[in-house]
Amino acid sequence: MSETDEPGLTPGGLGVLTAQARELYRHVLRSRGRITECESKAADGKALAELLDIGLLVPDTDDPGILVAVDPAQLSARLSSIWQRKALDLLHRAVALPGDLQELAEEFRTPEKTGGTIEYVHGKVLINQRLGQLVSGCSEEMLAAQPGGPRPPEALAGVIARDLETLRRGATIRTIYHPSTRYHAPTREYVAAIADAGGKVRTLDEPYTRLIVIDRRTAVIPVADDLNLAAFIHDQAVISYLIEEVFERNWSRGLDFDGARTVPPQVVSRLRQTIVDLLLKGTNHRVIARRLGISERTLARHIAEMREDHHVESLFQLGYILGRASLEEEPEAADGIV
Repeated sequence: MSETDEPGLTPGGLGVLTAQARELYRHVLRSRGRITECESKAADGKALAELLDIGLLVPDTDDPGILVAVDPAQLSARLSSIWQRKALDLLHRAVALPGDLQELAEEFRTPEKTGGTIEYVHGKVLINQRLGQLVSGCSEEMLAAQPGGPRPPEALAGVIARDLETLRRGATIRTIYHPSTRYHAPTREYVAAIADAGGKVRTLDEPYTRLIVIDRRTAVIPVADDLNLAAFIHDQAVISYLIEEVFERNWSRGLDFDGARTVPPQVVSRLRQTIVDLLLKGTNHRVIARRLGISERTLARHIAEMREDHHVESLFQLGYILGRASLEEEPEAADGIV
């Protein structure tokens, strides 16, 4: 048997014989299928080893010093049967392996040790892959705070099936979005589907940090502004703090969002106040729309409705009235300071 310890495996590969080994086998056949010990010593050592390894030459039962040739057809049938059984066994083991190691894999990803760990992942592709693995294994709860306005339609299309499957498994999902998502049709459709399946969404019109928590065992936060570096946190004390002091506080101040086209008056009021503040600072329309995560058409509609509410014709007049109103409110606000 060779160093592979597998029948029929030769140094050249699976059942591969070199030209020298084939020629030596033919020589043995021409010698009445036998080769003496002296002839064996004179033969090509590597070729002889190949024939012995694969089993085409075997020691004679009566005289081990003599090697006899084996029928290749019989050898082929025997080795084929052995390899097929082995291949089937390896296939069963390959299929069972992920399940056998699942428990250990979960412990590796979420180590339960004092102090926990923080895992840094670079690159949006790797971050999304890592998140996808965690969400696919979510069995209890997923919390997500997603600032920055509407998500791209292709991103929503890529996660809706995954999130619905998470809800079907019995897990809960709570998500916080920016109010501008209420004006984004793809986001409304996504939220409506999630809400129908039992998920909950709220919008929050104030700054908040990006945060995702899976099963209260792993929290994910951005490390870089461009979102190319993320920290996957496994420390239970830190995760509890992020849930109670960050997510839950923001969630309590948010407004329910079920995907309906109707926007609550307080959302409209806050959004327009932000528009006014930016207009008074001289910010152009394109920048305002980008900051609020709404289209320039939606922004123009809000401005037109504000002009109508204040009975003015031009943007300059609107700015003048809003500016005066702002100045008149300042003394009252100052009087209220103790």
